Amino acid sequence: MQTAERVSSFDGSDNVIYQRHLVAYYAASAHIKGKLLEVGSGEGYGIPILLNNCDEYLAVDKHKPANTNNFNDKFSFKKMNLPPLLFEDSIFDSLVSFQVIEHIEDDDTFVKELARVLKKGGKAVITTPNRLMSLTRNPWHVREYTWQQLKTLLEKYFSNVELLGVYGNDEIDAYYEKNKASVNRITRFDIFKLQYRLPRQLLQIPYDLLNRINRKNLASNNKHLVNHIKWQDFTTKKAAETCYDLLAIATK
Repeated sequence: MQTAERVSSFDGSDNVIYQRHLVAYYAASAHIKGKLLEVGSGEGYGIPILLNNCDEYLAVDKHKPANTNNFNDKFSFKKMNLPPLLFEDSIFDSLVSFQVIEHIEDDDTFVKELARVLKKGGKAVITTPNRLMSLTRNPWHVREYTWQQLKTLLEKYFSNVELLGVYGNDEIDAYYEKNKASVNRITRFDIFKLQYRLPRQLLQIPYDLLNRINRKNLASNNKHLVNHIKWQDFTTKKAAETCYDLLAIATK
């Protein structure tokens, strides 16, 4: 099932969130080197962006990305549920993990594992949604973070943490406001705030169906806006309350 959580590069209604996710790969390309581990590779659309910036690229996920045979011999994939990471200590020079930590029940152990497999001086680039900009509860997420919360967690296991945010231009902000209005039209019927009271597992499928319908309606009613947004329309700078995603660069 193609849930709204696994963003597709082929579905036009996903374009805005897809381009937003690409930003992380381009930002990370300046910080990776040597032997690279990607934790949670998803569809695999970001692999080509990083492949030429490292000597070896290993990706892990619970699902194998499509078309991995098209990548060169530097790339390999291992199917893995995590944590833990089934690797020895201090074997990777760099690590990336994008839009994953919010799905992990034991986020403390997850971060500890990321640090454990990195060599001293190695860098981990991590992204996750900014909780303060979420339009509603996402039941696929165990939790979401403010930039202060994420920084505090990462600093338990990394010696230095730089916390950036992903921001958008006027077109991105316009799409966000249209999305916000659309979501509000749906959630106004939730007068008892059941989205916050019910177990998240009960809400996942209804949320996913409504989210998918909402994205397709936004794309249909705002074709020019949705289709023309590119990753270059996003920027990264110091994290604040109004960024869409948090982007951490953590050094062991």
